[in-house]
Amino acid sequence: MQAALGEAERVLQRLVDARATVAEVLAEPPSAVAEPQRGSVVGSVVPHRADSMTASVLASDYQRIVSVLESEAGREGMRCQQLARALGLQVVPAKVEGVRSKAKRLVERGWARQVRPGVFTALVVPAG
Repeated sequence: MQAALGEAERVLQRLVDARATVAEVLAEPPSAVAEPQRGSVVGSVVPHRADSMTASVLASDYQRIVSVLESEAGREGMRCQQLARALGLQVVPAKVEGVRSKAKRLVERGWARQVRPGVFTALVVPAG
């Protein structure tokens, strides 16, 4: 009984501490909004492509996808499982869906194109 009571008191104390922390955070004045960074930032939003932009402005994971799609292997288009494999990722649903999400974002922002449902290729196929 004593052990259960002790554990309940520790849980209650953690909740009290958490509530105090939340109250402190909410009481702080909002900080100045930082201007968005230009260039490649891991986990960043993919910018809409402009004529003067190169893939170097993309985060590294997006750069790697564009690079694979521009390669000979991606010339005819790649399914997300193939793309995940080419990127050296495990071909498991979570990784494949992550690649699919990134590929679709690249299409939406003008960095790649979807030639058929679920098949992606580079926006401009390199000459050669």
